[in-house]
Amino acid sequence: MTLAACGFTPAYAPGGSGMALQNTILAAEPHDKNAFDLVERLEERLGPSDHPTYALSYTITQTSVGVGITTDDAITRYNLTGSVAWDLKDVTTGARLTGGKAETFTSYSATGSTVAGLSAQEDASQRLMRILADQIVTQLLATSGQWAAVK
Repeated sequence: MTLAACGFTPAYAPGGSGMALQNTILAAEPHDKNAFDLVERLEERLGPSDHPTYALSYTITQTSVGVGITTDDAITRYNLTGSVAWDLKDVTTGARLTGGKAETFTSYSATGSTVAGLSAQEDASQRLMRILADQIVTQLLATSGQWAAVK
């Protein structure tokens, strides 16, 4: 009762704006591994869209910085920082509905063999894309009451 008085409506409640996002957003086709991991997570959270209402475009930036350095200048740990600038448009009109930027970082160890280091780097990159996708979904849910067509 108290929640109703403040105007709060759960996003995934029947008729909630979050429900209007399920299976309605088509992310731009991925063209590299990072984009594939991002889109895969977006589809896990929002569902696939055969007949999209909204189109999501994105630009991914990722950098690697050595943060753990031994006394003989060997890097033992890396931070992967990533950001995704994104826009959501109405498929029918092409009008921009919302957009934003998701940013975060993750780390991985570079100790061990070359194969272990490459595996750790790939895993960290995949984790980074999943976290960024989750941030995008959170931003979409937070603003969906302003632009989503609730059915």
